[in-house]
Amino acid sequence: MGSRGVARPLLVQKFGGTSVGDVERMRNVAARIASAVAEGRQVAVTVSAMGHTTDRLIALAGELSDRPLRRELDVLLTTGEQQSIALLTIALDALGVRARSFTGAQAGFLTDSRHGSARILQVNAEAVLRAFEDADVAVVAGFQGEDRDGNLTTLGRGGSDTTAVALAAAVGADECEIYTDTDGIYTTDPHLIAQACKLERIDYDEMLELAALGAQVLHPRSVWYARRYGVRIHVRSAFVPRPGTLVTSLKGRQEARMITEKPVTGVAIDLNHARIDVHGVPDEPGIAARLFAELGKAGISPDMIVQGVRGASDSRQQMAFTVPQDVVQDALDAIRPTLDALHASASADVDIAKLSIVGIAVGSTPGVAGRMFEAVASVGANIGMITTSEVRISVVIPSGAAHEALRAVHAAFGLDRPEAAA
Repeated sequence: MGSRGVARPLLVQKFGGTSVGDVERMRNVAARIASAVAEGRQVAVTVSAMGHTTDRLIALAGELSDRPLRRELDVLLTTGEQQSIALLTIALDALGVRARSFTGAQAGFLTDSRHGSARILQVNAEAVLRAFEDADVAVVAGFQGEDRDGNLTTLGRGGSDTTAVALAAAVGADECEIYTDTDGIYTTDPHLIAQACKLERIDYDEMLELAALGAQVLHPRSVWYARRYGVRIHVRSAFVPRPGTLVTSLKGRQEARMITEKPVTGVAIDLNHARIDVHGVPDEPGIAARLFAELGKAGISPDMIVQGVRGASDSRQQMAFTVPQDVVQDALDAIRPTLDALHASASADVDIAKLSIVGIAVGSTPGVAGRMFEAVASVGANIGMITTSEVRISVVIPSGAAHEALRAVHAAFGLDRPEAAA
C-alpha cells in the first residue's frame, strides 16, 4: 500500500491499553490505521501495553519484593509496550500494510535517569522518518526511552500520551490524535457523573491543570509538550468514529469567556495522593528548605504545601504537604534523618482526596471560591488544605466524601447542563 519514497501527509496517532486490549481490538486498530494509509497518509502510531499488562507486571514484581528496584522495574515494564508494537505490526502486515516497530530507544527517545518517572530530554526521529522510505506505518512503543548510559527508562503512568505528542513535535506534525475509551474531554469524569458534558475545545492551560489534578484522559506532560511545541491534540474514541475534543490555544477567546457566567470549565478528583504531616519543626529559617531538598534528592515532587502559624510563645510549628500514594514511604524515609536531628516527627494520611475546579476565569471571577467551598460543605466534607492559582482552586477533603463532593461542585457551577460545554 502507498507509494515507495513519495512524501505524503504524516498523521500521528496514539492508542491506549484499552484500545489494544485483546486480539480483536488490535485488529480493529490495525484496520483504522490501514484506512488512513489507504487515504494517502503515512502514520506514526504510539501504543500502550495491552489492557492491564502493566498492572500485572507490577504485581509480579511485588510478589518478589515489597520495594522492587526501580531500574529493574523499568526493564520489566517496558516489555508490555514491546509486545503491543510487535503484535500491531503483525496485524498491519496481515492487512497488507507495510509497517515497522520501534522501541522507545530505537525511536530516538533520550531521557534522564529517573526510573519510573523519567523526563524526555531529546527525540531524534531520524530512524522513524527514514522508515517511511520503505513503510507506510511506524509503530512506536509508548511510555519508554533510554538514558545516556543505555538504561531503559519509563515515563510514568500515562506516559504513552507524552511519547505521542513528543513524537508529533519531533516529526513536525501539527496534530496528534489520542484515542481512548471516551470520546473526548468532559467537564468531569463521565464514568463518575453521567451528567458530565463533552467539551468541543479546551485551552492548553485548563487541560494541563485538569490532567495534573486527577483527570485521567491525558498525561500532564503530554499537554505541556503540546503547548510548548504548538501541537494540537485531538482526543477521540477508539470505538466510535466521531469528532472528540480539541486541546489547543483559546487565548483569542479568553476575553469573551471571562465575562460568561461559567468561569469553571471542569472539575477533577484525585484519590491517588496522600497527606504527610510534619509535627514540631523549629520555627527557624531554612528548615523547610532542608526538608524539601531531601525530597528532591529522592526524586519526589510534593504538590500542595501548607505551613502552620505558630502561637506567640511557641517556637515550633506544623507543616503538611501531599505526594502520590506510591511514594509515601519513600518520602517519609527521605525526611526522617532531618526530622530526627530536629526532634520532630511525621505521619501520613492516605484517606484523602484532592478536589479541584479549573477554568481560565477562575482567578478573575469574584465568588468562585465561596461557591466551591459552599458546595463541599453541603455534603458535610471538611476542607483540610487549600491551594489556588489563576486557573484553578484545589482542596483536600476526606476520601469518603470525594464522589459526593464532586457531584455537588459539578452541579454548583452548572456543568451538568448541556450548555455547559458550549
